[in-house]
Amino acid sequence: MSAASSTSSIRRMAPLVFPAVGRHTATVIFIHGLGDTGHGWSDAVEMWRKRQPMNEIKFILPHAPHIPITMNAGFQMPGWFDIKSLSKGENEDEPRILQSREYFHGLIQQEIKDGISADRIILGGFSQGGAMSIFAGLTAPVKIGGIVGLSSWLLLNQKFKECVPEGDINKDTPIFMGHGDRDPLVLYDLAQDSEKALKSMGYGVTFKTYRGMQHSACLEELNDVEAFLKERLPQKEN
Repeated sequence: MSAASSTSSIRRMAPLVFPAVGRHTATVIFIHGLGDTGHGWSDAVEMWRKRQPMNEIKFILPHAPHIPITMNAGFQMPGWFDIKSLSKGENEDEPRILQSREYFHGLIQQEIKDGISADRIILGGFSQGGAMSIFAGLTAPVKIGGIVGLSSWLLLNQKFKECVPEGDINKDTPIFMGHGDRDPLVLYDLAQDSEKALKSMGYGVTFKTYRGMQHSACLEELNDVEAFLKERLPQKEN
């Protein structure tokens, strides 16, 4: 079965969309974590949108399909890929990772088709969603404006270079990674190792540690993400 046919066979809900308040010149696709839905990040988006400079940005919050999760005793829950182990690079669900990547690349292409420049599109997410944003963002066939990975890690790190398209067009795309040093699920060491791996391949990563934070997001981190979005997606002149 081809990747395209396998992706189309998945039942997907349409993403939650927050249209631009004013003229639409930029798009942020923000991807939730395991067991969540796009609605889980709607409060954060509402907070970001209260600031005037966000008026031109459309936010897309996709919903993951329900799949069996090995670490959850095989029970189904929203997930972008199965998690069998969070050990470094072990037993990863490559088929679903690549399937989800195709889906996110499709969302990016739809925005481009609708008239948004690729460099005015940011891919971000939390936990599984953050891992997917880093992987899908750096392997995108177009140069996007930025990548946000919160409480996340580098997927398929053993063969990551094989997944990068010819020309490595997102080599200079800025990446913001935020992580709590008390995260009991996606361990801080895994995030640090991912940062080092990305930097060793020449990617530009800004890594920020949030002291005492577990597997969650804090106001300071959300403010840092907002600052990153504003920097990467400045208001366009009329």
